Amino acid sequence: MQAQNKDRPSAEWIASMRGQFQTEREIDRVLTRKLERRAGPGFAPLALSTLVSGLQAMLRSRLDRPFNIKEARWLCGGASKLQMAFTLEWQRPGVGFERTPMVLRMEPAESIVETSRLREFQLLRAFEGVIPVPTTFWCDVDAEFLPYPALIYGFSAGVTKPSTASSGVTGLGTQLTPAVRAQLAPQFVQHLVAIHRHDFTKSELTAFDMPAPGTTQCAEWGINWWDRVWEEDCDEEVPLMRVASAWLRRNIPVLDRVSVVHSDYRLGNFLFTEHDMRISAWLDWELGRLGDRHQDLAWTTSRAFGSVDVNGDFLVCGLMPEKEFLEAYQRASGLSVNPRTMHWYKAYNSYCIGVLILATSYRIARNGKTHQDVLVTWLIGIGGMIVDELRSLIEQGN
Repeated sequence: MQAQNKDRPSAEWIASMRGQFQTEREIDRVLTRKLERRAGPGFAPLALSTLVSGLQAMLRSRLDRPFNIKEARWLCGGASKLQMAFTLEWQRPGVGFERTPMVLRMEPAESIVETSRLREFQLLRAFEGVIPVPTTFWCDVDAEFLPYPALIYGFSAGVTKPSTASSGVTGLGTQLTPAVRAQLAPQFVQHLVAIHRHDFTKSELTAFDMPAPGTTQCAEWGINWWDRVWEEDCDEEVPLMRVASAWLRRNIPVLDRVSVVHSDYRLGNFLFTEHDMRISAWLDWELGRLGDRHQDLAWTTSRAFGSVDVNGDFLVCGLMPEKEFLEAYQRASGLSVNPRTMHWYKAYNSYCIGVLILATSYRIARNGKTHQDVLVTWLIGIGGMIVDELRSLIEQGN
C-alpha cells in the first residue's frame, strides 16, 4: 500500500511531506511538482522536431525579429538530463546577425536528481565573467513551451578528458598524464576559490534562500531535502539510511560563512581545450546552493572521483594529492578548512548518493520515468558499496 501511495500520491500525503521536511522554497516547489505529476505518463522518446517546435514557440515569445533554428542534434553525456545542441541564426541584441551555437538542457519525466532549471540558470548567469561558464540565454521554468522544464545556454568548446584517455560513466576513473595534471590543477583550485569567494549578493539569485551564519540552518535544510526524497522515493527500508540521517542530525555543524556551493565540482563536469589545456566551461550546476564551502571540498576530495598515480598515491579528481589540494585552496582563498565539518559533509554527501541510488534510481526506472533507465538500474547495483562507505564514515566520526 505504501509503494502504491508513492506512485500515486494523494494531496494529503504530499502536504505531509512538505510539512515534515521544511527546506528552501524552490526545492520544495520542485519536489512538490514531481509528486503532483508522478501518476502521469512516463517518459516517452522525443523526436528532435518536438523540441525544435517547442523551442520555436518559446523564442517567438522572447524575440521580436525573425530567427532560424539550424543543425539540431542530440548531445550525449549527462546522466540526468536531456540535451539538444543547435545553432540559432538571429539578430542578437547589441551585436547584430549572428550564428550562435547553443544547448537546450531539459528534464525527463522524472530525473535521478530532481532539480530546478531556474536555479541552474541563475547560477550560470551569476558566474559569467567570474569563471568560465556557458552564456545563459533563456529558461522555460514551468515547461510552458517545452515538454519539461528547460534552459538554453551557449555551446562551449572543449572536452571532459584528453582524447587519448579512457574513463567510466560520467568521467569516473579518468587517468590524466603528469603534463595534463600540471596545467589543469592550478585552474581547478583557482576556480573553486573564485566560486566560494564570489560576492553573490550582487547577483540575481531569487530562487535561493540564504542560510544564517552562526546557525545550523544550512545543514538542516540539506538533511530535510534528502530525507524528504528518501521518504518520497524509497520502496524498501534500509536501516543504515535511518541511522545515517540520525547521526547527521546529532552532529550537525554550524555554518561559519555563506558561499555559493557548486555541489558537483569534479573532473567530468568541466570542459577544457586540448590545444592550450585551458578550462573552457564549468557545467552541471543543478545542485548548486548557498551554503557551506566544506560541502564542495568534501565532494571534490571523494575517492569516487579521484584516481591513483603510478606510486599508488590518491589524487583528488585525478589532479593532485589531497594535502596539496587543501593547502593550495586555503592559501588562495584565505578560508580555513575545518576537518570535523568536512568529515560531516563527506557523510552527508554519501547519504545523498545513497538516497539517489537506493531510492530515486529504483523508482524512476521501475515507473519508466527516465531516458536513462539502463544506467540508473546499473547504479542500483552499487548501492551496497555506498551503504558500506556511509557506515565507515559514521564510525570514523564517532
